Amino acid sequence: MAEPRQEFYQSQRLRLSYWVWGADDAPPLVLLHGGRDHGRSWDRIAEAFEDDYRVIGCDLRGHGDSDWAIGSIYSLTEHVLDLVALIERLGAPVRVIAHSFGGEIALLAAGLFPELFDRIVSLEGAGARLEDNPRPLTTRRFRRWMMEARAWEREETRVYPTFAEAVVRVRAANRSLTLEMAEHLARWGTREVDGGFVWKFDQWVRSRPPSELTREDVAAAWREVRAPVLHLIGAWSRQGTVNNRPVDEYFPDSRTKVIPSAGHWMHHDQPALTVEAIRAFFGTPPARKPSGP
Repeated sequence: MAEPRQEFYQSQRLRLSYWVWGADDAPPLVLLHGGRDHGRSWDRIAEAFEDDYRVIGCDLRGHGDSDWAIGSIYSLTEHVLDLVALIERLGAPVRVIAHSFGGEIALLAAGLFPELFDRIVSLEGAGARLEDNPRPLTTRRFRRWMMEARAWEREETRVYPTFAEAVVRVRAANRSLTLEMAEHLARWGTREVDGGFVWKFDQWVRSRPPSELTREDVAAAWREVRAPVLHLIGAWSRQGTVNNRPVDEYFPDSRTKVIPSAGHWMHHDQPALTVEAIRAFFGTPPARKPSGP
């Protein structure tokens, strides 16, 4: 398959990267990866849809080839700003496939800006990285957050002496990955430095704001989502509930499908079954842009 082309856009003074498969006149399909991942992790999914869509594989801020947000805590709401800016560039409404934290971004954005979204597929995204922070934020909790934030300043970037060792680390995170896929993820997820290889993502993407949105806040936004939503759940991970309620109860137009023999990274574990479920949900692609004057 032909390599996708890389493009960039601006959001909140950051230069953010995305990868493009398919024709420019095709309807947009946005792919959002999860935490500490990158846009090229979607290659097999993108190639399955590139004949019908202009597929956009994003590098979230602080990930892949996108700028690091120096001084940022990488909050959920900052990522929503970036997604909205990208959709405005592409032209709304868009269809979205999003994994894990990327799904949380897409679902929150769709509640805040429902007119921008046509259909959403969330791969175990609902409830990802949500914190039930008590309100008001107490002095004790705020002090603990400050000490944890200061500790990040002492974190040292791990250097893998060889590319093969980086591949081993990828396979340790998901033992069902093939060697080919692990090498692909490591290839696009690392950069070479003196002494070996480091991950492209900013270590600070693992930090948290002192008071992230609560599940009640996000649930209120989910009730405003107008686009039909498909939640894909890996049979091995069993993440079909939020606050002990089925995830479909939070959305006006929602359904859930379990992908067998798959975990949290179902698009790697069972790509064919994942694509089949998405195609059935999407149905006929939207019309292409008219050509000519």
